[in-house]
Amino acid sequence: MAQINFDRRRINGPEESYQPIFEAVDERETRRMAGDPRKGRAARDIRPIFLTAGLINQANGSAYIETERTKIACAVYGPRQSKNMTYSEKGRLNVEVKFAPFSCTKRRVPIRDAEDRSIAVQIQQALTPAVRLELLPKSTLDIFLTVIENDGSEGCIAAGSVAASVALADAGIEMLGLVAACSAAVVGEEIWMDPTEEEGKAASGSLVLAGLPALGTITSVWQSGSMAPDEAIKCMEACQETCEEIHTVMAQSLLEKAQNT
Repeated sequence: MAQINFDRRRINGPEESYQPIFEAVDERETRRMAGDPRKGRAARDIRPIFLTAGLINQANGSAYIETERTKIACAVYGPRQSKNMTYSEKGRLNVEVKFAPFSCTKRRVPIRDAEDRSIAVQIQQALTPAVRLELLPKSTLDIFLTVIENDGSEGCIAAGSVAASVALADAGIEMLGLVAACSAAVVGEEIWMDPTEEEGKAASGSLVLAGLPALGTITSVWQSGSMAPDEAIKCMEACQETCEEIHTVMAQSLLEKAQNT
């Protein structure tokens, strides 16, 4: 006799299943206070960056960036003719961010939400001043970022901006320069560079700065939380110094891609 609850269209699990048992974690060990020293690195140190260009062959340009628990893949398609019938002298830059269902601690539904759109807008604002869209009339550049692993929204904005800039350069898009981005957070009386998600929760305020280190200009500044004016200025100065170091990593990744092709 056939089973009533048997579904031939999918793989059925075992009849008996048990919930996984996790080791108990002391909340006092995971809780970070504002006065606690930073673990693993100094206050002005950033996480190691792994950056490579030309990851996706089907795209016009692509890049992959990894900073410990933040992993983002970026693909650029275009320039291609805009679907809008009205003539525009400047091209259009579209940015779309998607989180993988397994990218966060809690499983994400594969539907765009407010966080996806917010991160996409910040990355678009950081990149638009650097791309020479006046040379691409009635054209569209589409940038797709997939967050494979997430360790804080500030890190996603900074890493996504770096990966998108390298992908645009890999696609041969004319730009004023490479856009480097970095984040900082005020924890107690210290400024911590490149904070993780856990460190961001202990911070009173955070800031993400993007700019063109080759020209010494700033393209975007995004600040959240409570932060005094002098603290914001210190964070911006620290981010500008760190962006110069990140710019070297970006240029080196593009140089290695050119030498290997």
